[in-house]
Amino acid sequence: MPVADAAGLVLAADAMAAEQVPPFDNTAMDGFAVRAGDTAGAPVTLEMIGTVAAGAAFDGVLAPGQAVRIMTGAPMPVGADAVVMVERSTFDEAAGRVELEIEVAVGNHVRAAGEDVQPGDLLFPAGTQLTAGHLGVLASVGLSTVAVVRRPRVGVVSTGDELVDDGRPLEPGEIRDSNRRTLLTLVAEAGWEAVDLGIAIDQKAAIETSFLEGAATCDAVLSSGGVSMGAFDYVKVVLDEIGDMRWMQIAIKPAKPFAFGLLGETPMFGLPGNPVSSMVSFELLAKPALRKMAGESDFGPRVLRATSVDSLGHSPDGKTHFLRVEGEQDDYGRWTVRRAGGQGSHQLTAMARAVALAIVPDGAAIEPGDEVDVIILR
Repeated sequence: MPVADAAGLVLAADAMAAEQVPPFDNTAMDGFAVRAGDTAGAPVTLEMIGTVAAGAAFDGVLAPGQAVRIMTGAPMPVGADAVVMVERSTFDEAAGRVELEIEVAVGNHVRAAGEDVQPGDLLFPAGTQLTAGHLGVLASVGLSTVAVVRRPRVGVVSTGDELVDDGRPLEPGEIRDSNRRTLLTLVAEAGWEAVDLGIAIDQKAAIETSFLEGAATCDAVLSSGGVSMGAFDYVKVVLDEIGDMRWMQIAIKPAKPFAFGLLGETPMFGLPGNPVSSMVSFELLAKPALRKMAGESDFGPRVLRATSVDSLGHSPDGKTHFLRVEGEQDDYGRWTVRRAGGQGSHQLTAMARAVALAIVPDGAAIEPGDEVDVIILR
């Protein structure tokens, strides 16, 4: 794809240089191009025979005792091998003379052709995730297109009769669908293509149609709701009929229920319906898999050590807890965190405030001032 559109994507093949950078010897400073030998015993006065600006070239050869006024980035004149910066000179334009205050060596303030990149150099190997700096290098050698791993197309569907998203007043028992908007945004923020598959009501035909549409048009499907053992949860029934699924009860809180499998060859992630559980299971379980699908090699969560302001411990219950925490870094990169609010799996406001998930092992007693591992979310 065009280099201009490749930010965040992963190279699918080695990127090789076909040109040298810089393409010619040029000056790193505004000043005067000279023969270094002419500055011996400075101060010295040289004849000024012309000016060359960036984007132009000097038409001539610099002879002994001569100088050319030169602007940053301009090609070095033939015969010149050094530059004296303008701040160390006195230029008499009327007399066509320049006095140089200092003696310089060959190569002073000269950027040599090819000193950064040579033709045939390996710029970046396959598997490199492209950032602004990478794209700048690719542009500098004239590459207009690059082979990358395609951006995953990820479908998102919510399930449940209780969900509405049309803005009308709620009827008894109804709630507004927040999970779909949250997950679509998380997918987009990761740099992937988010596909809205809508709400599937609790009917087998509706759920099957939605899942099969997602599997046929997307590289992966995320659903929220219906992965627990509720009497009216048809998600499990449908997925067991049309897919090859695994149903799990994971020893974590929130996000204990989770499903994963294949619809044909399309990965299917079944996330719990509670809003916080849906987001946490995406961060811990679905996102790393999708990052690997996108070609990334470092696809696990970003875990750092932080100091807790609050008590974060919990009674033994057989689970690792992932608490939503606010926090900040100091000037040395050290994190301090505190509870972001209520920790219930339905309390989405605390998740929205959170910058990290604090990893609290089963029965751990983390007191104020203690260190704790955290997964950075932003």
